[in-house]
Amino acid sequence: MKYTTRQSAILLLSDGTIFHGKSIGISGTTFGEVCFNTGMTGYQEIFTDPSYFGQIMVATNPHIGNYGVNDNDVESDSIKISGLVCKNFSFNYSRADASGSLEDYFTKQNLICISDVDTRALVSYIRDNGAMNAVICTDGTSIEDLKVALSNVPDMKGLELASKVSTAVPYFFGDENATYKIAALDLGIKTNILRNLAKRDCYIKVFPYNASYSDLSEFNPDGYFLSNGPGDPEPLASAVQVAKDILSNNKPLFGICLGHQIIGLANGISTYKMFNGHRGINHPVKNLLSGKGEITSQNHGFAVNKEELELNPDLEITHLHLNDETVAGMRMVNKNCFSVQYHPEASPGPHDSSYLFDQFIENIKK
Repeated sequence: MKYTTRQSAILLLSDGTIFHGKSIGISGTTFGEVCFNTGMTGYQEIFTDPSYFGQIMVATNPHIGNYGVNDNDVESDSIKISGLVCKNFSFNYSRADASGSLEDYFTKQNLICISDVDTRALVSYIRDNGAMNAVICTDGTSIEDLKVALSNVPDMKGLELASKVSTAVPYFFGDENATYKIAALDLGIKTNILRNLAKRDCYIKVFPYNASYSDLSEFNPDGYFLSNGPGDPEPLASAVQVAKDILSNNKPLFGICLGHQIIGLANGISTYKMFNGHRGINHPVKNLLSGKGEITSQNHGFAVNKEELELNPDLEITHLHLNDETVAGMRMVNKNCFSVQYHPEASPGPHDSSYLFDQFIENIKK
């Protein structure tokens, strides 16, 4: 009965293309850059990943909500996506340790969702035409009004979003008696990154996105970490300066995703917005140092410039994405610094790259 009485809804793309579906949860409109994730599981982790702030997520898995939600399956304190587009939404769920339904979860956190969309056609369209802004409307607002509102939504290129998801005040994670102390710059950090560091005998102090190097160094850390996060890296001048200061003092530094891009910018390597980006948990990467392949979890719409990196004598490419040869990892030749464009903390997802956290600890020991 719930299925047949749901309100009609639409997804309007910035180029005027319309996809029709049914409303889930609350009524209203929501805006963001539309993108898709190819992971077959882990929807709650995706929805709460701060790196997705400002984006409307298209789920390629045709079944969403079938295992409900669990309070432990989160990467932050709340849903961070702007909205969800899916094919089949499950109001009923079957999971022994579920704490509730995805529908109730959306309603409590005011997320707007549209289901019954031809997501195969939508993903194919995005792949051909690129990521673009869009609006989900579930309240009957006219197409003309939606187009006007959508035209005023800023493009992701040039958009600084780390300030929207970063902590406002520093906080600690892990055992204060741990062997190693890590200062982490929160640009949108995922909780499982902190778990992975704590599991390796680290005590982490997490700092706001605009903290200075002197702020971080007062903790007297053994190593520094630059986190993942949303938006364009280029506007983050303060984070780039922090990276420069860490490197000038030759301290151990590890960056993931947006942190990887910040390290590139700190070395004079430009970044660019990708046509579609990489989002999923089955992306193939080759480790150029070991010759081994890795299946990785990825979530990024920007990348560092490969040609500029190859010409920089201070940097070395360590990992390549095998689908498009984009840079997936790099390290500095004469500094204790490395970074990757993907997520070794993947949960759920492949654990092929979890060795990178061990590598960070080994660099600290040196």
